[in-house]
Amino acid sequence: MAPPRRKATRKASETASGVSAPCVEGGLSAEPSEPAAVPEAPRPGARRCGAAGASGSRREKPQVRARAARAEDQAEGPAAPTADAEPPAAPGHPLPRASTRSRGTASSARARRPQSGPPEGPGLGPRAPSPHLGRREEAPGAWKPRAVLEKLKLSRQEISVAAEVVNRLGDHLLRRLNSRESEFKGVDLLRTGSYYERVKVPRIQLEEYCNSSAHYFVKFKRNPKGSPLDQFLEGGILSASKMLFKFRKIIKEEIKHIEDTDVIMERKKRGSPAVTLLIRKPREISVDIILALESKSSWPASTQKGLPISNWLGTKVKDNLKRQPFYLVPKHAKEGSLFQEETWRLSFSHIEKAILTNHGQTKTCCETEGVKCCRKECLKLMKYLLEQLKKKFGKQRGLDKFCSYHVKTAFLHVCTQNPHDSQWLYKDLELCFDNCVTYFLQCLKTEHLEHYFIPDVNLFSRDEIGKPSKEFLSKQIEYEQNNGFPVFDEF
Repeated sequence: MAPPRRKATRKASETASGVSAPCVEGGLSAEPSEPAAVPEAPRPGARRCGAAGASGSRREKPQVRARAARAEDQAEGPAAPTADAEPPAAPGHPLPRASTRSRGTASSARARRPQSGPPEGPGLGPRAPSPHLGRREEAPGAWKPRAVLEKLKLSRQEISVAAEVVNRLGDHLLRRLNSRESEFKGVDLLRTGSYYERVKVPRIQLEEYCNSSAHYFVKFKRNPKGSPLDQFLEGGILSASKMLFKFRKIIKEEIKHIEDTDVIMERKKRGSPAVTLLIRKPREISVDIILALESKSSWPASTQKGLPISNWLGTKVKDNLKRQPFYLVPKHAKEGSLFQEETWRLSFSHIEKAILTNHGQTKTCCETEGVKCCRKECLKLMKYLLEQLKKKFGKQRGLDKFCSYHVKTAFLHVCTQNPHDSQWLYKDLELCFDNCVTYFLQCLKTEHLEHYFIPDVNLFSRDEIGKPSKEFLSKQIEYEQNNGFPVFDEF
């Protein structure tokens, strides 16, 4: 028997905050953006067409995740401007490069560089099966990755000042959310660059939305009368848009009362779960605060074949990570050109943080007595490359659809394919970065980037990002790779 149809989704003009939104700049959000909804579109019936997902946990708690330019986040490097979202399916092995560039001098690299700018038209190579991502015999041309990394490095004083400002803001909001009249009472700080709101709520059960693997309806198994969460229910479903709307409202009102800090709330971006705050003094810092529900039940079935770290970090580490809670954020499922605003999307940002913190196959990797690898440096450079290209081309050809989460996902797949610390020696930084770029190009050309935790989700599907956008970005990255990454010196 077919499940009952849910009420219609809202138009784009009826977003949770009631405000249209430009691209979110800065911050450390983790999910890819989605195409803007069409305001004129009719309101189709919302469908609950998925099979019932995993049942609820022992006790589930709504939470708030806030991401900022915290000191511990500097390890991952700058993130490109993004709109939050998370990935889908894993690409096949990268295509072999047509030719191998030999190591050259700075002058020879300049000689190879075309006089005109990079081509604007897309150009795809043949789509043929390729071998396992391997290391090139010789490192590419004459650019200096360590000089770029030095330019990106923040001083301890800069990190300290930023952390103090962000923590003061976070503490103020935590006190407000913990106030007696707040529906979000119980906020606590989880030291992963995120704030979590720990409100006690009834046990929940999940219902997968339209076989999406990543989006779910949230229902209460039992909801005591008089619960402050009643106002967020829509036909027994916990409405992500209603809860996010109230969350934004509380924060917007409260930042007016923060002393010694000039902070404003940026306009809401359609489809984004983030409340983005811009601290303008004493220095400009972008902070994303994300509402989330925590579930301590078993991870949903769609994640069973995800998190492929057994050959890299070990089976025990994987088992321990999968015992951690998972989260649901108000990132709505798309319904045509609209959004199903009652849905929540799975999030594993805390697991990604744990992996990047303890990234070595040997437990002493990058420790004082251990051998230093270049994994984190490669991720920093990958994020910076995307950030610079987005600065250069703006929203041309849909580059605003790409975000740092795409880069991070591709990077994690490269780590899976190359699990040994000896494959990431710091002296081979240039070569390792080139391998990461090659893999990302392969994902763009095959239009396939597998979500690291939900293999059925393809972050580069045409529903998420159009083919012309992927072709354009691919062409620009190929130009940079073949010419010593001149974009690193352009801004």
